[in-house]
Amino acid sequence: MNPRALLSFEVVRYGLISVVALAVDMALLALFTQVLHIHYLIAATCSFLSGGVVAYLLSVRFVFRYHRLQLRMMEGVAFVALGVAGLIVNTIVLAALVGHAGLHVMAGKAVAATTTFGVNFLLRKFALFTPRQSEVAE
Repeated sequence: MNPRALLSFEVVRYGLISVVALAVDMALLALFTQVLHIHYLIAATCSFLSGGVVAYLLSVRFVFRYHRLQLRMMEGVAFVALGVAGLIVNTIVLAALVGHAGLHVMAGKAVAATTTFGVNFLLRKFALFTPRQSEVAE
């Protein structure tokens, strides 16, 4: 598969698994904020990280063909660590929309999720899921 077609394939599949991860994230956010009454920023951090784990597990199974790191444990840690950039964006957007603009937490989360998708895909794709030099030469 040529690199451009592979990238398009991965973006579409990553989008689909992101919907699943977002569903986990939002369900936990609703549980934490509306049932357990945890502060929305703490709840959003916990639910975002949980969604990140789901995204990683589905990404390595269904999305990305190449792996730069041989140890999957290290890859998983790096995947979630790179998600911290998305978490920062998520937190800033939620604080602005919920804390300052008064939007409902779930509406704020929907906006925050759209802003983090691209950041997370690009960081993860190019840092973790591109061929190693030895694979490029093959």
